Amino acid sequence: MNYILPLLSVLLGYFIAISLKPKGKKNLKLLLAFSGSFLLSLTVIHLLPEIYESHHHNIGIYIMVGILFQIILEFFSKGAEHGHVHGHGKMTQIPWALFISLCLHALLEGFPVGHHHDLAIGIAIHHLPIAIILTTFFLNAELNKIALFLFMLTFAVMTPLGTWVSDSFPALTQYYAEITAVVIGILFHISSTIIFESSEGHKFNIAKISMIILGVALACFV
Repeated sequence: MNYILPLLSVLLGYFIAISLKPKGKKNLKLLLAFSGSFLLSLTVIHLLPEIYESHHHNIGIYIMVGILFQIILEFFSKGAEHGHVHGHGKMTQIPWALFISLCLHALLEGFPVGHHHDLAIGIAIHHLPIAIILTTFFLNAELNKIALFLFMLTFAVMTPLGTWVSDSFPALTQYYAEITAVVIGILFHISSTIIFESSEGHKFNIAKISMIILGVALACFV
């Protein structure tokens, strides 16, 4: 399930966008708010306590490195990791800067999954609305359908690939605390940004607050 859930969530989002061609963003933004709160809660409740229990020095520095690294990635991806895409001009080729930064982000997300199986659920829920938004954006931009499919398929494979690398190379185990701390920083930035960007004008309403509370509650019980 660690490998299957993140993979299927992206592919499911792709096929939903291809089949239904959603136009309204309201439901997607509510799903984003839920995914952001669920992912943030998993990070705070499960990942963060474990990493500090390791008594590793300077864990906070590695978390800040993760936050800064994600900010740098978003300079190239323009915030696609949290559903923040702009522009409707026609595309003749894959936007490589977005592609590389998005895939690198997804790859790193997969590293702690082997030790925290619940994180696979959180990442899957996080990737579903992102995949729908990205696919819809590229369809509107008239990106070649084969290029679009290859883009989404590669994105879908990245998180399971990160999990496989983490599970398959024992040498990485000695750096587990540092790598996980960097991923925590990435997840902190992504999930908090999702929560505050999932409504127009950064305004909270009853529906959005309800989805955030639901995300937090579910994370407490997994």
